[in-house]
Amino acid sequence: MDDQILLTKIIKHNDKEAFEELYNLYGDYALRVATAVTGDSSKASDAVQETFIRIYFNIKNFKLDKPFKPWLYKILINECNRILRKGGKITYISDYIENNVELSEEDKHNFEEYEDLYVAIKNLDSINKTPIVLKYLGGFKEKEISQILNININTLKSRLLKGRQKLKKVLEKNDERRNTNERR
Repeated sequence: MDDQILLTKIIKHNDKEAFEELYNLYGDYALRVATAVTGDSSKASDAVQETFIRIYFNIKNFKLDKPFKPWLYKILINECNRILRKGGKITYISDYIENNVELSEEDKHNFEEYEDLYVAIKNLDSINKTPIVLKYLGGFKEKEISQILNININTLKSRLLKGRQKLKKVLEKNDERRNTNERR
C-alpha cells in the first residue's frame, strides 16, 4: 500500500493498523539511518521509537499533498541530534552486528563489507555526517536534504563535498595500512 493511502487512513480514520503498516514500511530503514547518524544502536533505537511516537501524535499536522519520507527523516534527524546532545557511549557497527545476530541475518545489507566506511562515517562531524547519511543511505535529493536540515542548498553541497573528501582520506589511509600489512 502506498504512503498516501496509509496516511489518509491514519489521519482521517485514526487507523492503528495503517500506522503499524507505516512503521513496518519505514522502521528498519529509519533504524539504519539513525545508527549511522548516532553510531550507537541503542541510541538509534530510541531515536526511531521517539520519531514514530512524535509522528503518531502529530500526524494530524501532516499535509497529504507533501511527500511523507522527508517529513519522517526531518523528525528522525532532529531526534538523533537531541539524543546525541545528551552524550553517552558509542557503539561500532561491528558491535551492533555481533550483539544483534537475528537482525544481521534478516538484514539484506551486508555491514561487514562496509565496516570501514561505516566507521569512517561515524567519525565524521555531525555537520558532514548527517548530509552524507541522508544522501547516500537515505537516498534523498539535495533539495530534500536542504529542507530536512533547514539549510541553504549551497551550504549542503559544501558539507557533502567536505564530508566526501574526509571519507576519501580516511578510506585511503585504511587501504594503505592494509596494503602495508599484506606486504609484510
